[in-house]
Amino acid sequence: MRKLLTLYTSLLIAATVGNAQAQVRIEISGVGSHQIPVAVATFANEGVSPQKVSEIIKADLERSGAFKIIDANTVSDVNNIDYSGWKAKGANALVVGTIDALANGRYDVRYRLFDTIKQEKMSNLDKSVTAQFTRLSAHLIADDVFLKLTGIRGIFSTRISYVKEEGGQYLLMVADADGENEQLALRSNESIISPSWSPDGTKLAYVSFEQNKPVVYVQNLITRARTVVANEKGNNSAPAWAPSGNKLAVALSKDGHTQIYTVNADGSGLRRISNSADIDTEPQWSADGQSIYFTSNRSNSAQIYRMNPDGGEAKRVTFSSGEKTSPRISADGKTLAYISHRDGNYQLFTLDLASSQEQRLSDATDDESPSFAANGKYILYATRAGDRKSLAVVSVDGLVKQRLTTKAGDIKEPAWGPYMQ
Repeated sequence: MRKLLTLYTSLLIAATVGNAQAQVRIEISGVGSHQIPVAVATFANEGVSPQKVSEIIKADLERSGAFKIIDANTVSDVNNIDYSGWKAKGANALVVGTIDALANGRYDVRYRLFDTIKQEKMSNLDKSVTAQFTRLSAHLIADDVFLKLTGIRGIFSTRISYVKEEGGQYLLMVADADGENEQLALRSNESIISPSWSPDGTKLAYVSFEQNKPVVYVQNLITRARTVVANEKGNNSAPAWAPSGNKLAVALSKDGHTQIYTVNADGSGLRRISNSADIDTEPQWSADGQSIYFTSNRSNSAQIYRMNPDGGEAKRVTFSSGEKTSPRISADGKTLAYISHRDGNYQLFTLDLASSQEQRLSDATDDESPSFAANGKYILYATRAGDRKSLAVVSVDGLVKQRLTTKAGDIKEPAWGPYMQ
């Protein structure tokens, strides 16, 4: 929690360097196959808070597609819950809370979650926060509700990054998972691509063309310090963090054709790990650190392979029709996401690695850059709507879909951040 607050504080300070004017807007379509009815009461004394905490909680839960939200007025006495009355209103669970302004400029946020069926309290959270963290406290409460009612950890307090192309400039942005609290990490006149979060969520690796060629950097989001990780002859691209956080996999063309290398996060210890006569690129580490997935054309078309992080024999993973690019592996190692080129379209697919069952998750024609949420239940990706590039989120079962847009400019190259400890 302390690290998360430190990161938020640092990002808010960094935001004074410059903020984009257009915030991300979310459109939701579809719901889960089974929605849990939850009543979310307006928090008592919520008017004293700079953020409407209960509204943020409701928006988070609704966006997930897993809940049917029942609006409710303030519950004044949390010690005497009318369980039968709430059950009669169709609520299986009840969220209540209070917010009190303290003399030191802080806010006391208190929340309770009740099970109306078992007629018992399920959870509670009490936090004293500064004004800038009232939004974060709402996301944390939504995370707790999601966990207690589904058994799956919520991702509302995680962060996302993306590149916004606006007015001839490229802006590397960081925002809350709902697109709010948008902060500028880097501004450049040249392209920025392939952002990748460090496992602890305090750094971003990315590729910048500011030296008139692709170079891999790591930027500390707290100190804003940048480190050149790969600036070899030719192209330096596709950084991906190892789960340990002390090294990255990158794709370099220093030896004539693109191959995969590992490198320490400070730029030392460069080591080639793929050795094919073809193009090997877009490496992605599995969460257990035992495998690297990557794209290769060694089978005469782009397909996805897996190899040991120390190199050695690569095994082909995808076999269906169409070229496959941009492999991403879920945290539990069970699901592979990628972009497949079929019938002239580039669309988001997933592959169940145990059953080899493939599923198309997008109806668009120009998808790119998928990124799993930390709980593995949602995928963030870039797509095209008309003549504009935007972001989209889809649940891994394909039932819940969101579109994230801005009033001006294109947004692309998304990456979903990890859980902060």
